[in-house]
Amino acid sequence: MPALHSIESCLTLAAIALQRVGDSARLDAEVLLSHVLQRNRTYLYAYSETLVDEAIERQFFQYVARRKNGEPVAHLTGCREFWSLPLSTNASTLIPRPDTELLVEIALRVCTKTSARVLDLGTGTGAIALALATEKSSWAIDAVDRQRDAVWLAQHNTENLALRNVRVYESYWFSAVATEQCFDMIISNPPYIATDDKHLLEGDVRFEPRSALVADDDGYADLFFIAREAKSYLCNNSYLLLEHGFTQGEKLCAYLRECGYSDVQTERDYGGNERVTWAVWKGDVAHG
Repeated sequence: MPALHSIESCLTLAAIALQRVGDSARLDAEVLLSHVLQRNRTYLYAYSETLVDEAIERQFFQYVARRKNGEPVAHLTGCREFWSLPLSTNASTLIPRPDTELLVEIALRVCTKTSARVLDLGTGTGAIALALATEKSSWAIDAVDRQRDAVWLAQHNTENLALRNVRVYESYWFSAVATEQCFDMIISNPPYIATDDKHLLEGDVRFEPRSALVADDDGYADLFFIAREAKSYLCNNSYLLLEHGFTQGEKLCAYLRECGYSDVQTERDYGGNERVTWAVWKGDVAHG
């Protein structure tokens, strides 16, 4: 009978196996073992010398092998935390990333209305919409996505969090959004990677849908489309917030000004990279 390993030994062996996968080998190992044990990470430290059952250990190292081949941890566990919310994830859409929390922070800062109507375009897991909904229970939030599987996933996360101020439905950008609706804020993390970007061959993105990552015109096509079309759905003195790549801020700012937006500015994420550009739409006769 093979000798059993302790929790700490399993983590050490896994971290060594995963050291070339990324810069979070130990964290990946802890998340995977927590998932298999159905315990939180605190338990791993409190009971580090506890021996792991042989079946559990076998399952854990199967996950480690899949992670070593590049599969995202969020796909292996079916869950990712965003804004301290546990969100179900799968291969139908993007895995929520910490940098996207900047969108939520800016949205909460700039839109100070007690009651606001918000549209989240390309919602994916629902991360942005659900984060806003938990912070602002009086806001009414529409969350849309073109992929039916992503819509189902966002609806599932909405129900799991018991949020009643979010409505999730299928729409290719604005295609199913009622034209008479007027939003105080439109927010989006759209595809913005160029088709020939080398990063598409690296890391977790290899396992994520291209449709959620790649846009034509060097990554600007969807950003520019949203900028143009959003004006027809924004109330007077409302906001447009867009996540984008770290080299796209200047060109996007120029385009937003060309479209008639005011107070255009780009903000950087915690890594110092340009990440979110936002602007004010002061309105026109149609929404006067």
